[in-house]
Amino acid sequence: MATEENTERGKSHDERPERISAPTAMRHATGQLAQMLQCEPASVSALKPTDDGWLANVEVVEIERVPDTASVMASYRVHLDEQGQLVRYERTRRYGRGQIDR
Repeated sequence: MATEENTERGKSHDERPERISAPTAMRHATGQLAQMLQCEPASVSALKPTDDGWLANVEVVEIERVPDTASVMASYRVHLDEQGQLVRYERTRRYGRGQIDR
């Protein structure tokens, strides 16, 4: 049962906060991961909603080399809550930039 105060705001205690959009989740995933790792993400290779937020795979240049195909890349799995706050992250793969998956 909603109280008068909750009715005025249009929300009850049982309502969950609204989930951020996919583009916003991508920006949050890359921005917060960049702060944690102190390096700039190259791309988001996957993004999907989960029951409690978002799951993103973010590609990062870990070691820049010349030529750039010799650079060392890493793939990070980033978990965000529904409002886009980073909950956890983990490196799942490390590879050469010129490497092609089979």
